[in-house]
Amino acid sequence: MKSIFIALFLLAPVLLAAQIKSGPMLGYADMKEVLIWVQTQQAASVHIQYHEIGDKKIYKTDPVRTEKATAYIARIIADEVTMGKKYAYEVWVNNKKMSFDYPLEFQTQELWQYRKDPPAFSFIFGTCNYVNEEGTDRPGRPYGGADEVYAAMHAQKPDFMLWGGDNFYYREPDYTRTGMIHRNDHTRGAKSLQPLLANVHHYAIWDDHDYGPNDSDRSFPLKHTSLEMFKMYWGNPNFIFPNEGITGKFQWADVEFFMMDDRWFRAPNEIADPQKAYWGEKQMTWLLDALSGSKASFKVIVNGGQVVSPAKLFENMANYEGERNHLLKELKNRNIPGVLFLTGDRHISDLNKLTREGTYPLYDLTVSPMTAGKADAVKQDYNETLVEGTLVTERAFSKIEVSGPVKDRVLKITIHNIKGDVIWTKALKSSELK
Repeated sequence: MKSIFIALFLLAPVLLAAQIKSGPMLGYADMKEVLIWVQTQQAASVHIQYHEIGDKKIYKTDPVRTEKATAYIARIIADEVTMGKKYAYEVWVNNKKMSFDYPLEFQTQELWQYRKDPPAFSFIFGTCNYVNEEGTDRPGRPYGGADEVYAAMHAQKPDFMLWGGDNFYYREPDYTRTGMIHRNDHTRGAKSLQPLLANVHHYAIWDDHDYGPNDSDRSFPLKHTSLEMFKMYWGNPNFIFPNEGITGKFQWADVEFFMMDDRWFRAPNEIADPQKAYWGEKQMTWLLDALSGSKASFKVIVNGGQVVSPAKLFENMANYEGERNHLLKELKNRNIPGVLFLTGDRHISDLNKLTREGTYPLYDLTVSPMTAGKADAVKQDYNETLVEGTLVTERAFSKIEVSGPVKDRVLKITIHNIKGDVIWTKALKSSELK
């Protein structure tokens, strides 16, 4: 009997952790609150306990009840925090502390405005994340792989991760609400992903595969269900059009990120009209107005597909001439400094640079894929905007570091392979983007 008791005691942390299906995952972090996401195996009461590192005072959130109707997800706000601090936290389910074999920490953003230069920070950017599942994958060689990339990203110790679309891939059986929940659950629950989720803050946009089928557009009949899933499973701080797509914005230190939706308003690719909608008039107007009012050192536009490249390939914005021309014209006419793009989709990585007469060049960093299948570049990729030596056809992710005094900030791009080895680096100065 004693040996059975000892065995059960030793198993207790495993049994407790098993009550969590996936997570915890850190969502947005601001100066006065942080979002923490947890999914349980069944209906349960979840709360978070946390304390500032170096201080023993414990704070406790109100409990949140998880239910089947919302996939047993708890979205919990830690609101007794202050600026520029790091916190250790615990997850409690049904008043029992969950055990993990890695630490749990989050942070708040620093109040630096009118006081000093903005703090240095770093983030990870990646796209195209495919997690294999026997039975729903296509026959033959698995399309996904290389999940060691999550550990390589975590090892970079970024402040946050920016998911640039195709963050998972819906399959043919998934086009019901039940199927969409299953696909989100399956990808979010990848064991090797959990430490990265728990200790790095996460922001996301979507592209076609985590919105709907391949190359899907505004006609997708389950778009509202896709939107419901996105809001359930991600922790973005806002949505500009509450019931229309995932467009949003957030700020980290002196950099603003404009999170674009290239699906919700998008006309079908097949329409032979150069004026057809890509982001759509409503979203384009918001973006240009928001950029015009921004004082950020860098204004990073995050989009599912490539913008700067003129190559009319696949789903590049160049296929939507009217909107692309309007965007480029207005960026120049409004004299908006500091703009650059982060994009995905292509299953290759590269840096494109568009030289513009009378103003600074526009850069577009494409990083793809993380764990999905690799692709080869095509002839049109080798055009006048491609920065020599930056085209990569292996699985990769990027680390982006921002540092320096407020009047001369530097944004350093490093492309890593799935093991974390450096492939190439490039630094851009804010003073060069004016």
